[in-house]
Amino acid sequence: MPIYVYKNLTTGDTFEVRQRITEPALTQHPETGDPVKRMVQPVGIAFKGSGFYATDNRRRAKSGAGPKEGAGSKDKTPTTTTSSSSPSTD
Repeated sequence: MPIYVYKNLTTGDTFEVRQRITEPALTQHPETGDPVKRMVQPVGIAFKGSGFYATDNRRRAKSGAGPKEGAGSKDKTPTTTTSSSSPSTD
């Protein structure tokens, strides 16, 4: 069961009450009868390390696999150069 924090609107004191989620919020202090308000608390969870973003957990392509055809890759035609000059002999 969650623990909710309430603030006494008369005195400004805060206190905790263990309640079910389905139970309605308190409107009066259980002991004094003063008006109370449920306070919003930060979540008690912290994400540390890598792997929490979409860019962190994507697998990289294997080293032998090249880009897929038609997936934005430009056609690269191999170019060959031929030398028409013959080696000189001295």
